[in-house]
Amino acid sequence: MTEPTPLDRAHAAMAAAPDDPAARLRYLGLLAASELVLLLDREAEEDRIVPAVFPLDEGRFVLAFDRETRLTAFTGAPAPYAAMPGRALADLLAGQGLGLAVNPGAAAHDLLPPDAVAWWAETLAPAPAPLQLDPEALTAPGALPEALLAALDCHLAKAGALAPRAWLAGIRYAGGGSGLLLAFEEARPGAEAALARLVAEALRFSGLEAGALDVTFIARDGKLAGALARRGLRIDLAAPGPAAAAPRPARAADAPPRLR
Repeated sequence: MTEPTPLDRAHAAMAAAPDDPAARLRYLGLLAASELVLLLDREAEEDRIVPAVFPLDEGRFVLAFDRETRLTAFTGAPAPYAAMPGRALADLLAGQGLGLAVNPGAAAHDLLPPDAVAWWAETLAPAPAPLQLDPEALTAPGALPEALLAALDCHLAKAGALAPRAWLAGIRYAGGGSGLLLAFEEARPGAEAALARLVAEALRFSGLEAGALDVTFIARDGKLAGALARRGLRIDLAAPGPAAAAPRPARAADAPPRLR
């Protein structure tokens, strides 16, 4: 029996609670964070791809799988595909009027009609601006919602190539009130936007009705690092493992392939 994938388990939780929008949000968030393989109509040419498109009653759909073996089981033979994170696929499909069939042929399959894909892509797009703050504004994070921790774990699971660690702390605002801060330490140059986007995704798809999470970037030897080491929760970010051999290279979230 094939071991269920994380996406299978999220789909099962969603199916078990059809009236819970938070379960649907968590599934879509994991879909954005997962590595997917998109079935192509023909071999890719440089950075341009032609997805296989299938007409259904609900519209025109492309097919994506969370395992290459599932794609092969569906097609019955090796087929051209492009591997990319779900968030890159959302970028690719934005504005195309296409729906997305996820793991067709598998028990835990899902169908996102074109309007749902448009919403998914739009929700993934914005990212918070980095925050500049005073070390004295930092506090211990206190009790944290399990849904938030699970969402951060999901969306930052492969962020170790962008930053070695992050710190989660409380923050007091100058005008009163408090909130949460996630500070990335020694982020790779140019990685700030990608990291901020991952945090935004985690928050939007955590299922929390109300929540805010500010983002900042710190140096290892700066004042903020010392304050965070004393008061914050350290999060070590795992570097991604060796990529599995595949006929199509994975695409970065900020540079998806182009449709033809």
